[in-house]
Amino acid sequence: MGTGEKFKRVESLEPAPVDTPAKEQRYMSGQYFFEYLVVVSLKKSKEGAYEPQITYQFPKRDGMVRFQREEEEKTLKAITLFCFPEGINWAPLTEYHSETFSFVLTEIDGSRRNGYCRRLLPHGNGARPPEAYCIISRLACFGLFSKIFDEVEKRRQISMAMIYPFMQSLREAAFPAPGNTVKIKSFIPDKGTEIISLTRPLDSWLEHVDFRTLFRCLTDEEVLLVFAAAVMERRIVFIAEELSTLSQVIHAVVALLYPFTWQHTFISIVPEILIDVVMAPTPYLLGVQKRLLEQVTDQSDVSHPHLGDEKYILPPKLQDEILQALRNRKEKATVEELNTVVSEAFLPFFVKTVGHFASYVTRKGSGQPGVFQSRAFYKAIESKTTRHFVKKFLQTQMFDLFIQELEQQQPASLQQGIFHKKIVEYQEKKKREKAKKR
Repeated sequence: MGTGEKFKRVESLEPAPVDTPAKEQRYMSGQYFFEYLVVVSLKKSKEGAYEPQITYQFPKRDGMVRFQREEEEKTLKAITLFCFPEGINWAPLTEYHSETFSFVLTEIDGSRRNGYCRRLLPHGNGARPPEAYCIISRLACFGLFSKIFDEVEKRRQISMAMIYPFMQSLREAAFPAPGNTVKIKSFIPDKGTEIISLTRPLDSWLEHVDFRTLFRCLTDEEVLLVFAAAVMERRIVFIAEELSTLSQVIHAVVALLYPFTWQHTFISIVPEILIDVVMAPTPYLLGVQKRLLEQVTDQSDVSHPHLGDEKYILPPKLQDEILQALRNRKEKATVEELNTVVSEAFLPFFVKTVGHFASYVTRKGSGQPGVFQSRAFYKAIESKTTRHFVKKFLQTQMFDLFIQELEQQQPASLQQGIFHKKIVEYQEKKKREKAKKR
């Protein structure tokens, strides 16, 4: 039986039932775990070079009109580039340690889709090129998709055909809300039916993040400098050998900006064919493999480390508070423990600098959009160094978009989220301190 026949048969299977106990039926309605899974293989061209090609896609997209097909083709082409950013410089291998990394696909309208990739050596004998499994999803949850890839890889060692019933079951499953679990039933020959539990972290804004790699690669002081550069929307390039290191570090840096969102070019792994992006004059966050370092330094003013006035951007007192908070982490902290320490270190920075924003949005009437009073907002800050920072931060796109969304929201909808919770806690603490001084 040919490979294509196997895939065709698997596609026609009924999805396995999903175990959803009543206590766990809290899901994000209308969202699939993923849009599709593709397998990207390296195929030898007539010239003898290995080129990445999509050899399977699940599910197949049928019934699309012309412009949808064209957009789909562009997306699939981009996926091959990100799965094998090294280009055509490949040769058959006998050993290859699987690696997991992620990337982001940005649409014309600015919306983003997440790509999760696991590269591994396919089952077989002798030297052979690696292949990549890539999942495209609107959902950002690196840890959860890493676990899914563990299951994919386990099934790949048995048979290619074993992957697709599992992925089909997964696609049919409801995506759990933060802090909740979904259980997938999956059959494996000789082992019987397995139940796989997939749990989302409670803090959804940290679920795409593993800070361990960032703090393994950089000192606390260097992380603070990178944070300052990102807050001011500078051009930042990260250099590393491993794709997983690049993707984890760059996503961790973006998470430090919460509740704000990076609004500019964001490529966690730059394919070699797109290396000219480092010449762009606009802000960017880029991850570049170490072997391309010479091309980067030849084409831009980026050096390593590329540090300018970053240590003077943030108010000194708040810098010290961040560094002090980071020292509270354990040497062998779990992902969850480290995420908690890091968020407790960086989130208060925005609480203390711009957390009074809601008081400076005026509305003419109930249901009317608000107007942000920027001058009064930063003039209200007592600390001269903090006021100087905020005046610059007001000019960034990430703050501008944050305020635009704020102006369109009604006051009641602002009373949600961890950022608001931290603001309330901080303001109550200040009131208590003032009361003690009287």
